[in-house]
Amino acid sequence: MVRTLIVEADGGSRGNPGPAGYGAVVLDPETGEALAEAAEFIGTATNNVAEYKGLVAGLRAAHALDPQACVRVRMDSKLVVEQMSGRWKIKHPDMKPLAAEAMSVFPPGRVTYEWIPRAQNKHADRLANEAMDAGKIGKQWEPRDSRAALATAAAPARSAAARAADEAAESADAADAAPSAPPAGWGAPDLGPPATFVLLRHGETALTPEKRFSGSGGTDPELSAAGRRQAEATAAALAARGTIQAVVSSPLRRCRETAEAVAARLGLEVRIEEGLRETDFGAWEGLTFAEVRERFPEDLDAWLGSARVAPTGGGESFATVARRVAVARDKLLARYAGKTVLLVTHVTPVKTLVRLALGAPPESLFRMELSAASLSAVAYFSDGNASVRLVNDTSHLR
Repeated sequence: MVRTLIVEADGGSRGNPGPAGYGAVVLDPETGEALAEAAEFIGTATNNVAEYKGLVAGLRAAHALDPQACVRVRMDSKLVVEQMSGRWKIKHPDMKPLAAEAMSVFPPGRVTYEWIPRAQNKHADRLANEAMDAGKIGKQWEPRDSRAALATAAAPARSAAARAADEAAESADAADAAPSAPPAGWGAPDLGPPATFVLLRHGETALTPEKRFSGSGGTDPELSAAGRRQAEATAAALAARGTIQAVVSSPLRRCRETAEAVAARLGLEVRIEEGLRETDFGAWEGLTFAEVRERFPEDLDAWLGSARVAPTGGGESFATVARRVAVARDKLLARYAGKTVLLVTHVTPVKTLVRLALGAPPESLFRMELSAASLSAVAYFSDGNASVRLVNDTSHLR
């Protein structure tokens, strides 16, 4: 099983150029736990050089944990993210060798890049500031150093004005970095065809219209008459498009029946992928939201408030499901590189694949509508970038 790690990195310069430092943290994608930290005062440098050095340090820390891992890099530097994704040219001579060093840590295709707002990069930002604070008093940052101990002799973290200066400098560099490929969401001409996952939620069961929790720990219901009609309508629409090259299904009955209807029309076989099964909702299986609210109010509130909380009675948290789905995604991407594949699955896996492609937070799962037998689509490029092409299309059912 290929492990996924998250690297968050940041760098700063108090003067740009001026006293500079970087910070990086390696996170477990399921729990959010910090697995490793790195920070260093690097003397006088620009903000962008510090950002790149933070990236390199984060990648090396991830490589030390697991050299076979896939890595998702998240940074608030638009410049670094766009350049490392291959969409902007790297013109500055100080950044070219750092970018090359970053590319050499993991094999091509094993690292993806995602821009996040500064507010979501607080951990790495704190480490970068601690490194600069340590440098001000003639020290280097060490893991055992506390921010409070350094504060007695060092200046406070970057002021709002200093941050604004950093952002302005980065914007100026970004403007000078002419894009070498189309904007985000479009693959460069030499990347080849993406692997495209057409995501089909199964047709209705008897539980669907009643909006009952129906996961992998329940009764495994079959399609209803309405669900079978939906499956046939979807099969006809996909056959007319003629783009599907393989069909993969969750092991649960409602998905297998939906997949078999489509595969029969397309003349394809159905491959089962365990990682595409629905969440196990534990003691909530078969209940409506209102019934869960009445019987397990505190558990429901906790579940709604955190992706790491599982339903009552030994169900799966959304964080656990996300990790399982990500592993299945990576396995299928390796198997079906450059192909268009129909994945017949459930609400949570479809929403999770869309969320991961967008780099959206876990709470976004509660903000998506996904109808029975709806189609969504995500394209995955060879440089690790993803493009959401479609969400919750039901036009084929009308």
